[in-house]
Amino acid sequence: MSDPRETFQLECNDLLTEMEDALLSLETNTDDVDQINAIFRAMHTIKGTSGVFGYDDIVSFTHVVESVLDQVRSGEIAIASDLVALLLESMDHTKILISLAINEKEKGVTELEVETKLLARLNTYLGIEVLQQTTADTPSQLENQNQNIVPSKNATESPYWHISVRFDKDVLEHGMDPISFFSYLKNMGDIVHMSTLYHDLPLDDSFNPESNYLGFEIVYDSDTEREKIEQTFEFVKEMCKLKILSPRASIDEYMELVNSVPEENTVIAELLHKSSVINEKELELILSTDDAKPSEKSTTQDLLTDRTQDETKENAVEEINSEPKVTEQVADKQVQANSFSKAQRVLRVDAEKLDSLINLVGELVIAGATTNLVARQLGDEALLESMSGVSRLVEEIRDNALNLRMVQVGETFNRFKRVVRDVSRELGKDIKLTINGADTELDKTVVEKIADPLMHLVRNAMDHGIESAEERKNSGKNTQGNLELNAYHDSGYIVIEVKDDGKGLDKERILSKALEKNLITENQVMTDQEIYGLVFSAGFSTAEKVTNLSGRGVGMDVVNKNIEALRGTVEIDSAPGKGSTVSIRLPLTLAIIDGFLVRVGESSYVIPLDMVHECIDLSDEDEQEQQGYISLRGEVLPYINLNDYFEEYSTDNDRKSIVVVRYGNRKAGFMVDELLGELQTVIKPMGKILKNLQGISGATILGSGQVAVILDVPNLIQRATSLSHMEANNTGRQSNNILH
Repeated sequence: MSDPRETFQLECNDLLTEMEDALLSLETNTDDVDQINAIFRAMHTIKGTSGVFGYDDIVSFTHVVESVLDQVRSGEIAIASDLVALLLESMDHTKILISLAINEKEKGVTELEVETKLLARLNTYLGIEVLQQTTADTPSQLENQNQNIVPSKNATESPYWHISVRFDKDVLEHGMDPISFFSYLKNMGDIVHMSTLYHDLPLDDSFNPESNYLGFEIVYDSDTEREKIEQTFEFVKEMCKLKILSPRASIDEYMELVNSVPEENTVIAELLHKSSVINEKELELILSTDDAKPSEKSTTQDLLTDRTQDETKENAVEEINSEPKVTEQVADKQVQANSFSKAQRVLRVDAEKLDSLINLVGELVIAGATTNLVARQLGDEALLESMSGVSRLVEEIRDNALNLRMVQVGETFNRFKRVVRDVSRELGKDIKLTINGADTELDKTVVEKIADPLMHLVRNAMDHGIESAEERKNSGKNTQGNLELNAYHDSGYIVIEVKDDGKGLDKERILSKALEKNLITENQVMTDQEIYGLVFSAGFSTAEKVTNLSGRGVGMDVVNKNIEALRGTVEIDSAPGKGSTVSIRLPLTLAIIDGFLVRVGESSYVIPLDMVHECIDLSDEDEQEQQGYISLRGEVLPYINLNDYFEEYSTDNDRKSIVVVRYGNRKAGFMVDELLGELQTVIKPMGKILKNLQGISGATILGSGQVAVILDVPNLIQRATSLSHMEANNTGRQSNNILH
């Protein structure tokens, strides 16, 4: 049962996520009928699936929620913020119940108290007053108690349940077999009598063996409650007309049944009489009512054995008159079939299987590079041409394999709608969340690890960044604060921004705190970016008081470490009184990239190709005249000599090359000995001993079997910029000394 339960939990979580999105949308647009129906369907599906697995606690609770939603759908209950809040809390409790059921745990005291309060509030909307001593009872128990009431004066004598069901014609096409539902009923009781009706059965070529034309009237003996019987037909609730009458139901209820079914009154009334549900007197009473449907047949046998030509013509006329309606129904069924077909094209795959596939593709890339190298060494033209085709296919396989793990970042962004709603209410602020670039795709591994850092940044922006309504009004701003989540691609990276229109960061306060914690010296000169970067230091916080949201100085430090672990960077840009923007730059994938191979000394290094801007030659004179920076078409470009940085011994003194790289808005140059060209690179993580090396983000295996180091471009650009500033400062000091 473990696999079905995991699938059940995954599907329920997806449904609850959809329900949460619909509820949040409904809060601002209370007239959206589609969202109301989506919420009802989600809870209805969870209830039905839970019943299949025998999770009675979930069924009992979701039944009450579904009842409230049903009245919302029918317009009896109006949507308001209080109701949305209650439904969100009910959704959270349903998620807890699902987790408890999957882990085979019982509800604790806390869960029972929460459920009791939620049921009381839900029943208030249903107009049910639940007594204090019965609040712990489940809805099914309460309903069962209500059934044990004294029969009314016109109650029938039948001690049995009566089930009237008419399945839709296409029920078989949806994989539902009516017989299976009747077999399930036998597990809870006995079927005393069953009448099969086939008044819709066509007698001409229109008969379709894959369609259902039958209706059923069932006399059922069972001690179970109504809810259990209803759950039997849970999966076909939308594909059948179901009516259940309790034991000793009133004659009025049977009269209502007779008038609601599509068959003639005489037919159904006589069936009820023959199955001993009603007596002769009650039969006459039903048939004598004014609103009884006209009947041309007096007995059931007549209806089931004969059909006159007049009836056939009458049916034909009815079909012609109802043609527009039939056409609409056919169109609806086609839409449902298309959506069903679309759902069937979606396949859940275990993440471990995808990881295994990516690893195999990586080994295939390495093997292909080795074969290419051998082909070039042999110089066989036919082999080279064949390997060219193989390389192209390997590249396509690589791209398709990586695309399997790419997911839209919008799924992660949407989680924050609820966070912003709840936190803004807790803080007493009016904050609007705007999401841009939700369709931007990112590796699933990266998406999963970015959720927690984003949570810290969003909470900080709401708590520290955005002011209260009164402060915003005094400073001439709209009382509603704005929080934006943006995502876009840039040079092989994805950039995620958390932007607010709050008060911005206070540079003076940051510097004061940094001096207090000895993070900087008193006369140290720093750029704005370096000052803002101090907030990522461990234990650093400018909050005047600690709240349950932030202020302890650990959140931003965790954010920085988590981003760096993903080979990404995080930066802050802020303007006093206008707000702040935190930008996270992450690689699209952690597995395979296109690289640019260079030689430094006797070793090979790989630069991510998306960051390579251009390559230029550097003469010895240029290197000696302008140590640490060069002039690139009038632009001052800092560069770093990788021979010196990695302490490589270079034998090439005649010719040097500079690879100009770009990361975000910053550019720098890497001086290398030789440019070796492009290649596909499988990123291998560094071991524990080497993982903290500066300037290195990983390693790869070349076709020759040699290990090449993958450069950490953002770190090296920062290093090159710092070194060029140091060189400039040293030159300035030397000039001042000469003047003096």
